[in-house]
Amino acid sequence: MASKNGVVRGSYYKSDRTSVATNSKSSSFKSKPPVRRSASLGGGGNVKDASNVPGRVRVAVRLRPKNAEESVADADFADCVELQPELKRLKLRKNNWDSDTYEFDELLTEFASQKRVYEVVAKPVVESVLDGYNGTVLAYGQTGTGKTFTLGQLGEEDVSDRGIMVRAMEDILADVCLETDTVVVSYIQLYMETIQDLLNPANDNIPITEDSRTGEVSLPGATVVEIRDQHTFLELLQLGEAHRFAANTKLNTESSRSHAILMVQIRRSIRGGEPSSSDDDSHSQSVKNCDPPIVRKGKLVVVDLAGSERVQKSGSEGHTLEEAKAINLSLTALGKCINALAENSPHVPVRDSKLTRLLKDSFGGSARTSLVVTIGPSPRHRGETTSTILFGQRAMKVENMLKIKEEFDYKSLSKRLEVQLDKLIAEGERRQKAFDDDVKRISLESQNHISEVERKFSNELEKERTKCQMEYLESIKKLEEKWITNQQNQHRNGFSNGSCDREERNLPLSEDVTEAKRVLENEIHLRKAAEEEVHNLKTQLAQLTSSEGGGTTEILKFHQMLEDEAYEKKKLQDEITSLQGQLLQLTFEADQMRRYIERIESGNGLSGSHSLTSPSRHSQHKDRENGHKSSFNSLFEQVGLQRILSMLESEDANIRIHAVKIVANLAAEGQTNQERIVAAGGLSSLLMLLRSYEDETVRRVAAGAIANLAMNEANQELIVAEGGISLLSITADDAEDPQTLRMVAGAMANLCGNDKLQVKLRAEGGIRALLGMVRCRHPDVLSQIARGVANFAKCESRGATQGSKTGKSLLLEDGALPWIVQNANNEASPIRRHIELALCHLAQHEVNVKDMIAGGALWELVRISRDCSREDIRSLARRTLTSSPTFQAELRRLRIDI
Repeated sequence: MASKNGVVRGSYYKSDRTSVATNSKSSSFKSKPPVRRSASLGGGGNVKDASNVPGRVRVAVRLRPKNAEESVADADFADCVELQPELKRLKLRKNNWDSDTYEFDELLTEFASQKRVYEVVAKPVVESVLDGYNGTVLAYGQTGTGKTFTLGQLGEEDVSDRGIMVRAMEDILADVCLETDTVVVSYIQLYMETIQDLLNPANDNIPITEDSRTGEVSLPGATVVEIRDQHTFLELLQLGEAHRFAANTKLNTESSRSHAILMVQIRRSIRGGEPSSSDDDSHSQSVKNCDPPIVRKGKLVVVDLAGSERVQKSGSEGHTLEEAKAINLSLTALGKCINALAENSPHVPVRDSKLTRLLKDSFGGSARTSLVVTIGPSPRHRGETTSTILFGQRAMKVENMLKIKEEFDYKSLSKRLEVQLDKLIAEGERRQKAFDDDVKRISLESQNHISEVERKFSNELEKERTKCQMEYLESIKKLEEKWITNQQNQHRNGFSNGSCDREERNLPLSEDVTEAKRVLENEIHLRKAAEEEVHNLKTQLAQLTSSEGGGTTEILKFHQMLEDEAYEKKKLQDEITSLQGQLLQLTFEADQMRRYIERIESGNGLSGSHSLTSPSRHSQHKDRENGHKSSFNSLFEQVGLQRILSMLESEDANIRIHAVKIVANLAAEGQTNQERIVAAGGLSSLLMLLRSYEDETVRRVAAGAIANLAMNEANQELIVAEGGISLLSITADDAEDPQTLRMVAGAMANLCGNDKLQVKLRAEGGIRALLGMVRCRHPDVLSQIARGVANFAKCESRGATQGSKTGKSLLLEDGALPWIVQNANNEASPIRRHIELALCHLAQHEVNVKDMIAGGALWELVRISRDCSREDIRSLARRTLTSSPTFQAELRRLRIDI
């Protein structure tokens, strides 16, 4: 332990522990530069069974050897204590012939080594902290008996002198994995009822905060430093000891004037891993098999209490005297708390001192606590030694309820699922891009092939047409030439009148005709050849068209490939939707698990010994409700309402069920959420589920969500406008499950409270459906039916009073009176209260009175006016009976007085 000038204190076996009288007794404080804070990370580890960890405070006694002054002054006197370690028994001598005997968990003689002290006192506590429990190690005793040496000795000169703080950190760093686990420390002192930061002297008034839900005490203003190696921890201890207050007294040259508290917090993750899969089809399965990591948190608190002292012996004066008073007051408050816990007192004065508030979890809380009391052998201090021993005896009677600090790390799992989702989305985008590229390439190749075929066909057709035209023109030219030649021959030879001349002329003419016929026949043959050529060209065209049809087949194949790729894309989108559903399911199950754990904790009553850690039930309940709302609102913002509503149409039944459950919970959390759900089309989706799905769970939860939305008057008109009354009526007729009927009846009951909807509610069969659900006979269903009848009757009564309602009650016309009279005295309080209100409201309209008298309602109204447990209903029934002339006449006839 460092003195006020920063020098490390030596062992109490050395001569610097001798009492030295001095006239200047004062405390000092030396400033040091602040230590940088480090961030906290998650970790992993293993945990033992909690049943193996004892809950009683373990107490060990350590005897300090005589110093040089005591050896001289007490040479003629025997030691005031005698230790029997083998029997774990201590004898405290009153005089030479009488002594008192005390038993402790461990007795450590003046020859016990620091290692032995650590293994007996602190090592079991350190192991429990590594397993996820809170642990506390305290040193209590008179000034100068070796508390600081036992806890805070650094052992720079001799490693065997290392105290509990140094050895505990060595074991912690050896057991944790620094890559995944986190170890952070804070070092403070309680000086004259003020909490000061030993690692950053600027923080000289740190407040204490207490979690109203768990009762855990924390110091949010204290410096927190992450520890990665032993050297860093030793430097922090040296820095803290340099800032600790110390003073010179007659009992100790370097007496600690403050309580020093070292807090070590360990965070470990003991299970969970990244999902691994190389196949795209196994992504969903790998996500389902991914276990959420479990985080366990342990906190070790090492407390070096300032020594108790008597002012007459210590010689404290001035400021040192004020310090001694503050120390003794805080130790007295600690003793009172331990006495109250040992005696099972209903009140523990934990708020008398900041020390007792800081040690609230150590005595009577959930921490494993080990106390080492240090005493001296000198008979001059027999009174202080006796007080210390009795303090340890009382502390042994305190029992703590050990509780492991374990929680599911859903944030880590959510991040892993987001990474997996990002990978799937990236893979889907990559496949979509490859698919689009293939479509473009195939389309371009097809267009090029078709263009080439069309070009070749056009060229061949043009060649054939040109050839046919040239041959035809050539044949015409030859005929013209022959005809001209014949004409010339005919003019050159002339015509004669004689027959011979005529015969001579006829002979070449016949030859010309024959030649013309031959030429004509040749032309005919050429024309047929041209026609055949055209036919051949048409055949080639048909072949080309057929080859183009082959290209069309190729295009059809490409279209089939496009459809396959579209199917793969849809499959990826379904996997993404499934992952989102899994994320919703995990969040919903986390919320259900948190509710279940809090319900178990609130169900276990705590005795008076737990009053240090038990907050009020009202605060717990309120915090749980706020936690549930925060959980659903966080899910609302992260996932998005549109995405949740889209999952209502999913083909996966589990996703659909969880989505409709989340919508129902969101609708129950306030008018803002209801408006957002309705604006996004959520009401239409819920009515669609009620209309199209036969699954009982979906119908039940959808009806519950509609019932939540129906609490808003604006939503009631939308529900009626979209046919909600008919759908609820159909569901009421078909459903057999009591919970489904309870939800439908609740929605109907909310609609019955709207004056504008009464006529339409009755016209569309809502009243008959509401009364028809009495077949279930389940108390919850009957309670909702009674509430709906009461709401309907109240609206009719208000309308009759305002003049907008005339005629007999629609409830009476639909035959509700027999059931109302039958259940007016129901054993279930909610049913009876609503029915009594309904009777009173129906009776306020004079047109209903005769039917009510005929149906036996008069007797129930008389009973309500006399025996109802609620004064307001009793007064309403009495006022109704006295204000109706028909009722008054019937009461006079029956000779009944009100």
